[in-house]
Amino acid sequence: MAKITYVEFNGTEHVVEVANGLTVMEGARDNGIPGIEADCGGACACSTCHVYVDPEWVAKLPEKDPMEEDMLDFAYQPDPQRSRLTCQIKVSDALDGLKVHMPEKQI
Repeated sequence: MAKITYVEFNGTEHVVEVANGLTVMEGARDNGIPGIEADCGGACACSTCHVYVDPEWVAKLPEKDPMEEDMLDFAYQPDPQRSRLTCQIKVSDALDGLKVHMPEKQI
């Protein structure tokens, strides 16, 4: 279980516990966190679960695979270093304290 902080574009923070094995996207969806739409349900077929990873966490996450890189091209204002699709980040104890920031909108 990991505590993850989701920060809405307006600055509102939501701290929730997410079970190991789920994705960061599933944690947002299951807890009603606004700002992550997840239109494709986690298949990495859209960019509506895009977030900006807090700078201190960027290097701690696994590398983006080519499919995620391709889908981030469709995200709203992607950042080459900080942008991630939450459907591609699996939760583990190592992610306890992760903080992600939502973009202004999802497209």
